[in-house]
Amino acid sequence: MQLTERGPAKVNLSLHVVGRRADGFHLLESLVAFADPGSAAADGLSLEPGAGYSLAVEGERGGDLGDPADNLVTRAVQRFALAFPGCRTGAFRLTKALPVASGIGGGSADAGAALRLMARLNGIGLDHPLLVDAAASLGGDVPVCLFSKARLISGIGHNLGPVLDTIGLPAVLANPGVPLATADVFRESGLKPGARRDERRHPPLPAFRDAAAMAAFLRECRNDLEPAAFRLAPVVAAARDTLARISGCLFARMSGSGGTVFGLFANADAARAAALELRSAHPGWWVQPTLLG
Repeated sequence: MQLTERGPAKVNLSLHVVGRRADGFHLLESLVAFADPGSAAADGLSLEPGAGYSLAVEGERGGDLGDPADNLVTRAVQRFALAFPGCRTGAFRLTKALPVASGIGGGSADAGAALRLMARLNGIGLDHPLLVDAAASLGGDVPVCLFSKARLISGIGHNLGPVLDTIGLPAVLANPGVPLATADVFRESGLKPGARRDERRHPPLPAFRDAAAMAAFLRECRNDLEPAAFRLAPVVAAARDTLARISGCLFARMSGSGGTVFGLFANADAARAAALELRSAHPGWWVQPTLLG
């Protein structure tokens, strides 16, 4: 029987860079939310159990991913097999909808979905320590994408705060089509190994009543990678400003290391109308309305 999972976009509502370890890894504090997995702001992954592993990639953006052997789905299955020798596997099919190198964790979302599928097939709980370790070994965003729940994350991304009881936030995600490599953006930010920025720590999280309350809180926060990303790709700054000027937008910011930006709206109708306006004005952009939570 075929098993399916969705890999929703990960959105960094805030991203404070609070230091850099001596080994070069940056230390973060970030409020993370996820797109509605039923929306178009998510990849799809299926698994047909069988003998041996294979991966087929399809979808509008599948051609951007290169060799399937290097795909994070393949790497996730390999790490799962190392953690759980003798596990069952099968034929995977990835339907790619999220843009690559876009600051919304597309590859990490796919890895999380692959680990969830392998866990379901083999009767492993998502909180199994070996599964969590496997996720952490795949990259900073994969542990939070394994669960795909809104949280405050810290460290290099592996420290997961409690799941937040957030409301669904009507939002629009927009990407102007310029890929930004995370390593390039961090390098451009210029923080030296061993540096600390304790004054940049994330403010405590309040209770969020609605999208307006979230927008007000986010104005007290930052994405510390915006200046570096905007220098490397000015069109991302233009995309954020364009979204912010659309009627009804409560707040706009870049997600992660870019170049996707998000805007918050009071209700889903306003978000859908904004997405239509943005698509009409910029037909080459990737634009999706969704609910973040």
